[in-house]
Amino acid sequence: MPVFSYIARDMSGKQVSGTIEATGPREVAAILSERSLFPVTVEDTTQSSRGSFASVFGRKQKVNGQTMSIFYGQLASLLRAGVPMIRSLNVLGSQTSDKVLKEVVGDIRARVEDGEPLGQAFSRYPGVFSEMSVNMVRAGSEGGFLEDALERVGAFTELQEDLKGRTVSAMAYPVFLFSVGTVVITVLLVFFVPKFEMLFERLRKKGQMPWATEALLSFSNFLQSYGWIVLVLALVAFVLVKMKLNSDSGKDLADSFKLKIPVLGDILMNLAVARFCRVLGTLLGNGVPIIKSLEISRSATGNRLLSRSIADATENIRSGESLATPLRASGYLPVSVTEMISVGEESNSLDTVLPEIADSLEKRTFRRLDLFVRLLEPIMLLVMAILVLAVVMALLVPVLKSSTSL
Repeated sequence: MPVFSYIARDMSGKQVSGTIEATGPREVAAILSERSLFPVTVEDTTQSSRGSFASVFGRKQKVNGQTMSIFYGQLASLLRAGVPMIRSLNVLGSQTSDKVLKEVVGDIRARVEDGEPLGQAFSRYPGVFSEMSVNMVRAGSEGGFLEDALERVGAFTELQEDLKGRTVSAMAYPVFLFSVGTVVITVLLVFFVPKFEMLFERLRKKGQMPWATEALLSFSNFLQSYGWIVLVLALVAFVLVKMKLNSDSGKDLADSFKLKIPVLGDILMNLAVARFCRVLGTLLGNGVPIIKSLEISRSATGNRLLSRSIADATENIRSGESLATPLRASGYLPVSVTEMISVGEESNSLDTVLPEIADSLEKRTFRRLDLFVRLLEPIMLLVMAILVLAVVMALLVPVLKSSTSL
């Protein structure tokens, strides 16, 4: 039972404070009245302690996306089967093996039991529940399609995890090649190249040292003398960049930079557009008004620039304009997508057209991503081979010159 702290005054006007266990503020007031006390302030200490837990614990801890996908699906199934919300949350909290999710679900169950809406309880844990999932649950609660909303969020989360897994597995080998190549070249420059400097001293005195070898030896000496400074500066730069990326301007710069990467930028934008279309189509299909649907779906894009364009489009729709026109003007959506949206608006079938757009974009983008990774692997091998060959040739040429001059 919640615990309330109170400050009250007795019949003589003296201030009295204390705590009372009660079901709500009204019961606290009734108990105080029986004691001939007049309440001044009443505060739910249980709620405030949970709020502290949410603000500190919820923002720092995260839960695996696959675990969250299962949670959304199971909660939807329990509610669809007629199990009450409190009991459903109690079941899910007791059976999950994730310690963070167990604590979070337990706190959410207590909040819902106190009368707090499920979406609002979710919003207290931004590290666990994304903005899109919170908004979808809120819309589902208000529109009477909570089970469908939870299922959609679960399916969307699973799709995102699948995409993330495919991307990570595809990039694993190129990243491994880059890491190994960097280590090999660093070892060559720091430990292997300096051993040749004494052998090349005679060529240097004669002025016959190749410029490539001279540059290689100078760079090697620099790494030996100042390598630790370079390492410290790199760490400082990493920390500063990470701090910058946590700011709004830094996030804007990062999203803008991602879109300018050749080939990969188009892939990332197409995936963001696909997420937007899928969520917007789902909401419209469940009867959510288009203005609210746009406000919710813009948080699913994962790109601040596209999200801002959708916000501008929302304002245009409030003024009576179509959706396709401002989206086309933004330049972020492919022309084919805006044309299909325009046709969907004219035929009043956006709820069916948008999921089809998302399916088409995802299939096309996955093919491009696979091709990009396949090309990236031989390119990485070629670059590493050229760098190693350059180091070896810079050392071999003066050796050959020395042997022919003897």
